[in-house]
Amino acid sequence: MSLNYDQAIEKYEPTLGLEVHVELNTKSKMFCGCATEFGAQPNTQTCPVCLGLPGALPVVNKKAIESSILIGLALNCSIAPFSRFARKNYFYPDMPKNFQTSQYDEPICINGFLDVEVETDEGMKTFRIEIERVHMEEDTGKSLHVGGSTGRIHGAEYSLLDYNRAGIPLVEIVTKIIPGTGKYAPLVARGYVAALRDILRGLKVSDVKMEQGSLRCDVNLSLSKTGSGKLGTRSETKNVNSLRSVERAVTGEVIRQANRLESGERIVQETRHFLEESGETRPGRSKEQAEDYRYFPEPDLVPVVPDAKWIEELRKSLPEKPSDRRARLQTAWNVPDKEMSAMVNAELLDTVEETVLLGADPTKARSWWLGEISRIANDRAVLPTELISVKDVAQVIALIASGELTDKLARQVVEGVIAGEGNPADVISKRGLKVVSDDSQLMKAIEDAIAAQPETAERVRGGNVPAAGALIGAVMKATGGQADAAKVRELLLKHLGQ
Repeated sequence: MSLNYDQAIEKYEPTLGLEVHVELNTKSKMFCGCATEFGAQPNTQTCPVCLGLPGALPVVNKKAIESSILIGLALNCSIAPFSRFARKNYFYPDMPKNFQTSQYDEPICINGFLDVEVETDEGMKTFRIEIERVHMEEDTGKSLHVGGSTGRIHGAEYSLLDYNRAGIPLVEIVTKIIPGTGKYAPLVARGYVAALRDILRGLKVSDVKMEQGSLRCDVNLSLSKTGSGKLGTRSETKNVNSLRSVERAVTGEVIRQANRLESGERIVQETRHFLEESGETRPGRSKEQAEDYRYFPEPDLVPVVPDAKWIEELRKSLPEKPSDRRARLQTAWNVPDKEMSAMVNAELLDTVEETVLLGADPTKARSWWLGEISRIANDRAVLPTELISVKDVAQVIALIASGELTDKLARQVVEGVIAGEGNPADVISKRGLKVVSDDSQLMKAIEDAIAAQPETAERVRGGNVPAAGALIGAVMKATGGQADAAKVRELLLKHLGQ
């Protein structure tokens, strides 16, 4: 019998380790002046430096150093007064120099932490994730393996190489081992990457688009018998590129390793690849033997010695912490915990705030973005903000507030905007969606409704006010839903002596 997740977690204790690679949004590469624009034609953003041609000398990107220090400060790290680059020597076709310029034993930031809140059976619980190091390095090129069934080099007919990405500035954020997460390990991993992404976005050091690879996570996981106090053999699931996938990768590895251990097999120390379709992982390359990258200090680059005054200036420039911001907005908007979590999980907090800043009521803004718009976005597998702009949603909410639109009409307006019929004003004009507010027109519809339902009208006259609902419904139908229901009710009851 194979173990499911709950059964696995009863017998075994997970230990996590997370390595997050962040692509910095600098205009040029780490050690040269080549552009970093995503999606450019292959091999059009290269030069002798990032191609590793003989005689080409690198120069460190100052903006990348600044971004790295900001990240370290935001993660409560100590900033090293002296750090330097090293050569990490290995052969692979996507690394044209046959070494990667990185930081090894002297990183720029060390010993930080990040507190992550996770919803548990006992309510919200804070897990402190300790940061071992933050270091700078350059990205490699990209291999495209053509043919075969997996998209990997094994079984491919041939490979193509794009060196546009070679030399892109990266920051790697490495945690210390994360014990004590128990059954919440998948949620802690996801929560950590989500919190980290929020911080990086707030710092404006990266666009953190996981789907484009500008933020990717290596998930290290090991299992040990509950209560043994020992660490198991770890696997390393590489380049996981969504929050959902981080959670699923941890869950899948717990199940896989637990079942291997239950059947008497040993865990192989190796890299693994996450499979989006199944949520499982498959073997990559073995790491049973320690790899000797023959690190040595980069002779072509001077050490990084940031001025203490500069570091303090950067510290003062740090934006509000995402957790503090969420708490502030939750209080200001009077949002229940569950709805706040829904906004954060849907990655719509920024969008809702932008809508509110344009004058929209917070409750209405939240309702529109999390409701109708998200429903349509989910159906189309796109982001809500790809369907309609913040400005347009704020305008729709303003029109409802002014009485120019009912909720029903507003939904039609939003549908029209999403359908590409223009802005809200254009849709209202084209579809004739203006609210019927003329009293004489409404009274005509009310009188027609009374004439059609005299018995109902008599009941209302006799004091049965709830019976007015049928008459109000008839008026709304007669006006094509374009009347203000509250106004119809007011006029109707007054006309019937109530």
